[in-house]
Amino acid sequence: MIRGLWNRETVAAMLLAAYLPLAVFWLWLNAPEALARLGLSLLVVGFWHLVFMLLRAQPPSLVGLITAFAIAVLAPVDLGVFRMVLGISFGVVMGELVFGGWGRNVVNPATVALSFLGFGFPGFGWPTFDAPVVWAAIPAALIGAAFGVMPIGVLAGAGLVALGAVLAGVLPEPVLLASGLALVLLVADPVTSAATSLGRWLNGALYAALVILFAQGWAGAAPVQIAVAAALLSSLAAPLLDEAALTLWIARRRRRHGRS
Repeated sequence: MIRGLWNRETVAAMLLAAYLPLAVFWLWLNAPEALARLGLSLLVVGFWHLVFMLLRAQPPSLVGLITAFAIAVLAPVDLGVFRMVLGISFGVVMGELVFGGWGRNVVNPATVALSFLGFGFPGFGWPTFDAPVVWAAIPAALIGAAFGVMPIGVLAGAGLVALGAVLAGVLPEPVLLASGLALVLLVADPVTSAATSLGRWLNGALYAALVILFAQGWAGAAPVQIAVAAALLSSLAAPLLDEAALTLWIARRRRRHGRS
């Protein structure tokens, strides 16, 4: 959308507002290291946005701040400046900017960057999170859903499957905490998640199911690593889930009306 109140930057600004409680708790509990990671992420993301603005007349977006924050929170620890810059650059350029910017990308750029860092540098550990940081993701999700910038179906679908897994005792608490954080930061992206109502529920449910599968069968994987892998695969499956939802809707319409 390019006119009126609801445009790309309005959505990005509301997402930033939703993430504010989470950002405050994360910075407060992990400073000064968190501030350094966030500063580096902002510099790299801002640089590439500036490059594409100059080369392709492609305007920068506030969503770059969200991407930088998600990477800073979830990236493997002790990578060093060079590896962080390499991973962030790959994620932002290949996951977003080459497609024409946020709103046209297929996968969340932070998910691409984190996946690259995880697969490219497997010897580095992933971060762990205290409960207060993850609890701060709940108001972030509620604010985002209330503003209409986070798909409720994705959050609810993942929540229902995760609740069933917790009751069944097949989802360890560290994985639950990490996957909840990744759900809010990566999966509940209004651009790269499913677009249909049914597709969104399936998208969230698939993410939670993948988290459970990896938690049970991926020996030695860190909780954040599990969540990032599940986020990547569920995002790639989002178009297929939308296609399935549309096919089901067309089939029901044909049965009801006898025509397409």
